[in-house]
Amino acid sequence: MAALVRGLRAGRALWGIGSAVALQSRPHPQYLSLTRTFHPSAFLKLTDDPKVHQNTPSQSEHEHQQTQDSGTGQTFCSTEQPCAPDTQQEELQSNTSYQDQGGEQAEDYETEEQLQARILNAALEFVPEHGWTLEAVAAGAETLGLSGASAGMFNNGAGDLVIHFISQCNSQLADILAEQNNQVQLGQAEKKATAEFLKDAVEIRLRMLIPYIDTWPQAMSVLLLPHNIPDSLKHLSIMVDDIWYYAGDRSTDLNWYSRRAALTGIYNTTELVMLQDTSPDFEQTWTFLNNRIQDVVTVANAAKQVQSTGEAVVQGLMGAAVTLKNLTGLNQRR
Repeated sequence: MAALVRGLRAGRALWGIGSAVALQSRPHPQYLSLTRTFHPSAFLKLTDDPKVHQNTPSQSEHEHQQTQDSGTGQTFCSTEQPCAPDTQQEELQSNTSYQDQGGEQAEDYETEEQLQARILNAALEFVPEHGWTLEAVAAGAETLGLSGASAGMFNNGAGDLVIHFISQCNSQLADILAEQNNQVQLGQAEKKATAEFLKDAVEIRLRMLIPYIDTWPQAMSVLLLPHNIPDSLKHLSIMVDDIWYYAGDRSTDLNWYSRRAALTGIYNTTELVMLQDTSPDFEQTWTFLNNRIQDVVTVANAAKQVQSTGEAVVQGLMGAAVTLKNLTGLNQRR
């Protein structure tokens, strides 16, 4: 019995020793918190390692790389066949820059001056019917698919039509004279004498009036209006200067003014003769022109030419007014 009791006591002692060992093996609360935070700490330590950064890019760096790739139009696709999205984007950028630089759209753009020139060119076809009036301008605008009210864009009315016609004729004359001069320079034509050259040039210019000869007195009356005289004299001066230039005149003294003034007077008076000429092909006009042209090539009496030419210009303008008055009265009596 005593042995049994000693055995029970020995078992309890062993159980107590086991419990004590078990209690001592549990971690202390403060050490427990350290074990719980070990994994995040270890992860942070690993990310601080430069080797890890070389092998594993961060999320922000990856996004930045994608942004650069999209900005430069680079995508991960085959080098043999371009990617469709980038191709469309390049085409869009190309079209936008082309339009911004004024490419095809700029060529199709028409300024107001260009539109007015087209209308006036079309209006010349209706001058024989409507005269030098806004009705002819409106009819020309309608042939271009525009409204007849487009004639309101011409502030000077019929004056714009007449001045446009004069400017157009002067440009055509300058082109003809330039071509003749080019042929002489190339040896394809003989150089004309000064008198012959001046006569031919003035005749070419006056022949441009023949399709409108019946209505030209009306055009001259429009040009004699005070607000149209400056433009009329300007275009007359340009025409005369072009003729003398291609005739070979390079003078810089008084002869420059005297020759141009003389030719201006001759042109004005010959124009008046042409309005009253009823001979076939205006033969009387060309005879008058040939007789008067000798006054221009004679430079010995330059001072006399200036005086006589000045009188011719005044007489030409006055004669135009008288001629227009007579023609108007004749038309009214008819």
